[in-house]
Amino acid sequence: MAQTSSLTEHRVLIGLGSNLGDRLGFLRAAINAVETGGILRSVVCSPVYESAPIGFQDQPDYLNCCIAGTTTLAPEHLHRVLAELERRLGRRIRPRWHEREIDLDIILYDDLVLESQSLTIPHPGAVERAFVLYPARDIVPDWVHPTEGATIAELAERLPSQSLRKTDFCIRP
Repeated sequence: MAQTSSLTEHRVLIGLGSNLGDRLGFLRAAINAVETGGILRSVVCSPVYESAPIGFQDQPDYLNCCIAGTTTLAPEHLHRVLAELERRLGRRIRPRWHEREIDLDIILYDDLVLESQSLTIPHPGAVERAFVLYPARDIVPDWVHPTEGATIAELAERLPSQSLRKTDFCIRP
């Protein structure tokens, strides 16, 4: 169970991705752990999208989705808890842009703008990535990005699909 840092509820958007092994199973396991471990409450999950990799191209396509919910964890604590969850689910250390069993990224945390050695919020590059903005638009279209001054829906409309397709996969069986 995740320990809380305060009693204040914070709105959080997390991006999930997997392109190795049972991709859908990794997404489901991560979301289940986030909910049952007390990391997020009132979790809403987007549809699953499939996307081509960015950066290193010689790897399988990704399954991506986003979840939104509330947490009492401070941003840095949430980041550490999610990294530990990735390790517990089997993520191995690889070079940047390479394949991943599971990837959990904090995209937005309230309207916070934070840059530390270990964490940047809003997630850098998210506004250029359809595999983040399209699923986010499905669940939090009116959330205003704190540095862009535009809603998630508006930001998503600015992007081409980038080899992205909505799947028929269901996260919640």
